[in-house]
Amino acid sequence: MAKIYFYKLTVDAGAAPCIKNGILSLAICKPMLRKTAVAGDLIFGFAANSLHRDNRLIYLARVTRALRNGEYFRSSRYTKRGDCIYRFRSGEFVWRKGARYHGPNDLVHDLGAFPEYPRANVLLSTDFRYFGLAGSDKYKSKFPRVRDAVESLGRGQRVWHGPALRSDLLAMADWLWRTTRSKVAGRPTSAPIRSACYRGKSCAVL
Repeated sequence: MAKIYFYKLTVDAGAAPCIKNGILSLAICKPMLRKTAVAGDLIFGFAANSLHRDNRLIYLARVTRALRNGEYFRSSRYTKRGDCIYRFRSGEFVWRKGARYHGPNDLVHDLGAFPEYPRANVLLSTDFRYFGLAGSDKYKSKFPRVRDAVESLGRGQRVWHGPALRSDLLAMADWLWRTTRSKVAGRPTSAPIRSACYRGKSCAVL
């Protein structure tokens, strides 16, 4: 049975998630989610109060591929994506100089420590809806159980749900896919700000 994750973003600046060429990626921040989610799982990203007080929906994605062992950062296929901020050089990962997000001191947090890099996992989705700044809280009136769960959520992500909440989350996903034709319905809330994607002021509540 597919898992359903939801969490709150404190920053929506095009890094996590990153959208380009019809692919949504989660490559940095949320290391535990990136470690456990697999193809077929659903992820809902809502705004934290500090980002938008209405807890609007920022994005919904069905994971279509999970890359492990740093494959995302090793492959030339992804080097032009904004969140591909690390590269493999001389047997280890290093921060890509001039990258738009994070910095050298974030490598262990994002990828884990040398030599195993246990956090070097990346989730990809070609089946998503990204709203960003154009997101709304319309889901609250239509799915009150989801509203209550989101409003009461603190740090981290939630993945285990009772049958009623799980049913509502699946219904909400179906509603969003039916009523939103474009994969990208809005732009990020803010422009890339490297300092805003760092630890407590990260791309998402950790």
